[in-house]
Amino acid sequence: MKRTEARNIGEIINDLLRQENLDVALDEHRASALWPQIVGDGINRYTIRRYVNNGVMTVHLSSASLANELMLNRAGIIQSINQALGREIIREIIFK
Repeated sequence: MKRTEARNIGEIINDLLRQENLDVALDEHRASALWPQIVGDGINRYTIRRYVNNGVMTVHLSSASLANELMLNRAGIIQSINQALGREIIREIIFK
């Protein structure tokens, strides 16, 4: 067995995730988890459900007027989430 240089366990896990193409799915889950931090408690209070699938975040809200207001700031929310993740994961947000 050939000896290699010691590696950090985090690097090994990240390499495995990349090899199995799970890194994007994990980042999509992280994007969904970041929602309360990005929009704040006031808006999150009206959030019923949220999920990300293939770069599209779908957010179900209990207030139609809030959904319309968030639609106007959609680009800023996308930018904030992607910036927090360190790469572009979210391409679109749909409010329902």
